[in-house]
Parts: sequence; structure tokens; C-alpha cells
Amino acid sequence: MTDVGGTERTLVLLRHAKAEAPGSGPDVQRPLTARGHADSAAAGAWLARHGLLPDVVLCSAARRTRQTWHGVQLGMTGAADEAGPAGPAPQVRYEPGAYEARPADLLALMRSTPAEATTVLLVAHNPGISLLSALLDPERADQEGLRTTDLVVHRTRLPWADLHRADIVARHTARA
Repeated sequence: MTDVGGTERTLVLLRHAKAEAPGSGPDVQRPLTARGHADSAAAGAWLARHGLLPDVVLCSAARRTRQTWHGVQLGMTGAADEAGPAGPAPQVRYEPGAYEARPADLLALMRSTPAEATTVLLVAHNPGISLLSALLDPERADQEGLRTTDLVVHRTRLPWADLHRADIVARHTARA
């Protein structure tokens, strides 16, 4: 079912940037590497250059995804400073349920997005985020899944609450 206006909605899926190798601490607390910080800023710059500034950010509460979002935010701000004023700050939700989430869990998060949001950024982990991309567009999804700091842009005219299909329109691997 499409909404009355047929509003085009954009979903940007982002796998977190390169994290430190697992150590003795909990996995959820693994930080980004120096490369991961740089690549996340490059992802933000790419999003800004392509006009993909989110209204809503859904981000796993894990340390490496939060750090990825903060780097993306810095990259978007830097790119916006060069191009002109940025839009309003997005609504950011840190979602503990996005850590180790299955595609159905991530889809449920997407369906809880406010109806008025037109661009949503989801920052999460593999395998869930790769499987969500494949669920939304099985024909165009990368069969190898998303690598660190991979962005996949999906578009749909479905309301978020009814999301079940969204075509892949762009891919980018952000590297500094």
C-alpha cells in the first residue's frame, strides 16, 4: 500500500566502520580503529555530497556503531560547511535491539520510523544489515554482504509502517 501522496522514501543502510579485533572485553564495547574513524567521516561526506542527509538515524547502541554515527555526522558537517548550510539535525535513536539483530528485527525498527521522515539512516551490524538489504531487494543485493563502512541506498514509496520492499539505487564503500 502506498501513501496518498506517493512520497518517495530513502533508506540508507550502513554497516559500522572497521573496529578493533575482539579482545578480553565484551564485544558490544569494541571501539573503532583509526581507519574506522576516518572511513566513517568519509561516509558522512559522501552522504552530504549526494544530498542523503537523514531525518532519522537508527543506530545500534554498540560502541562501534555509535562511533561510526559520530564520524558520519562529522563528515556530513564538514561537507556541508564547504557546500553551504546543513539542514536540521536528525532525530537519533540508539537502539539496543539493533545489536545482533536479525533482518526481521531491523525491519521492525524501520517500521517504527515516524511517517513524516523521508530519509532514514540505519547503522548496524552484519549479518543482520546485509540480510535486511537482501530482504528489501533480493535481485540487486550484493550476495557477499556489506563490508565495513558500506552504504546501500534503498528507495520506496511505501510508508515506513508497511515497508517490505525497497529498490537499491546506489552503493558506496567509504574509505578515507
